[in-house]
Amino acid sequence: MRSDSTPLTNRRARRLATRRTRRRPVTAMGALVVGVVAAAALTGTVPAATASPADLSTATFSLASATTPVALAASAGPQISEARAATAAASTSLGAATQVQGDIAASGLDIGQPATVDTTALEAATDRLEKAYVLPETFLPALTENVTAASATVDQRVSELRGGLDAAVAKKAEEEAAAEKARQEAEAAAAAAAAEKAAAEQQAAKSSSSSNSGSSSSNKSSGGGGTSSAPPASSGGGSGDNSPAGAQATARGMLAGWGWGDDQFSCLVSLWNKESGWNYKAYNAGSGATGIPQALPGSKMASAGADWQTNAATQIAWGFGYISGRYGTPCAAWGHSQSTGWY
Repeated sequence: MRSDSTPLTNRRARRLATRRTRRRPVTAMGALVVGVVAAAALTGTVPAATASPADLSTATFSLASATTPVALAASAGPQISEARAATAAASTSLGAATQVQGDIAASGLDIGQPATVDTTALEAATDRLEKAYVLPETFLPALTENVTAASATVDQRVSELRGGLDAAVAKKAEEEAAAEKARQEAEAAAAAAAAEKAAAEQQAAKSSSSSNSGSSSSNKSSGGGGTSSAPPASSGGGSGDNSPAGAQATARGMLAGWGWGDDQFSCLVSLWNKESGWNYKAYNAGSGATGIPQALPGSKMASAGADWQTNAATQIAWGFGYISGRYGTPCAAWGHSQSTGWY
């Protein structure tokens, strides 16, 4: 019995040995796969190319740190796009902050507040976001939101400073315009006073010449002639009608005494219609301008006569002196009034 069973037992042992020999390559390959996966987990490597389980002997591997950043940088996912848009907006905000601070410094104006923009938080948030491009996109939304919020803060401050600068520039322009107008009015008043003085001297010379002729009738005639051409005397002549129509009639009669023709009368009527409606009691509560010519202040017209408050002719005489000294003719004064709104 033993001799018959031994060969059978040997044959079974040989078959098992053959099977074990066939399984060894598969077992070795499986161990190799497990080892590769463990190494990838520990060293940060990932396969650079895929291989089927039957072809693992040809698979290649590379460090994740060498390939992953490139893939993220080239990504065009929504989080990356939003992050890049936020970075571009931040750059624009920083540029606007620099520009407005430079404009304020160049203007030399006081805008009533510190002319500075704190961009520290925005610069730091932008730097963090730019460095995070190598991270997975899930990290980007929070950093993008920080940059957007910091940009909004900077933009608001820039807007405040820009508004303050614009207001300061407008105020300076108004002050310069007011100063220029005052200067022009002062020059015009001086010119009018000089013209009135010259007219008075001319009248005195005529009176003296008439007196030397020895003819009292000639003296009276000469005095009447002087009255018609000299502004102060002309202001006292006329019918004493202070109505707008009467004032216009008086003014028309005085034109020749200033060397102006009738062609200037229509311009004069338009000018003083706009200023006062030819009302000798007209008064501008906003500026203090007074009378038919809107003298500022009204007391300037005292140089043409003490009755400047009650006599339209006196106001007209002063107004003629102002127009002659400042513009030369009523039409020139009217043209200036049409282009600037004042004369």
